[in-house]
Amino acid sequence: MDTAETRGMALSIDTLDGIHWLGILSALVSAGVHLLIGAWFFPAPLGISFVLAGLGFIGAVVLVLVDFHRRAVYAVGIPFTLVQIVLWYWVNFVGMDKSFPADIGTLDAVDKIAQVVLLAVLVVLLRR
Repeated sequence: MDTAETRGMALSIDTLDGIHWLGILSALVSAGVHLLIGAWFFPAPLGISFVLAGLGFIGAVVLVLVDFHRRAVYAVGIPFTLVQIVLWYWVNFVGMDKSFPADIGTLDAVDKIAQVVLLAVLVVLLRR
């Protein structure tokens, strides 16, 4: 089997199909939102946490693109993304005086849609 372990960290996209690219796009959208919000709040701890989350999504995309333990990336990506969604809900609608779904902003909506799509993609890829 020709994988990243046997040939170094070279790009390996020949085995990626449409569902992979949907997941990659979703992860990059969420990464972009997290990096943007992180830049707004940087260097506060909240900003740093957003930057780290964004870098986590980007790192996972890179690992998939070089075919480095893809199934493990999918398996780790599910709880990582799920925690993002739960924390967002907890911080915004349990911890603050906002009402769901009336107080969802555009960036929130874009990010959460991307993350729900990513979750679905990761489950499908892991079950293959």
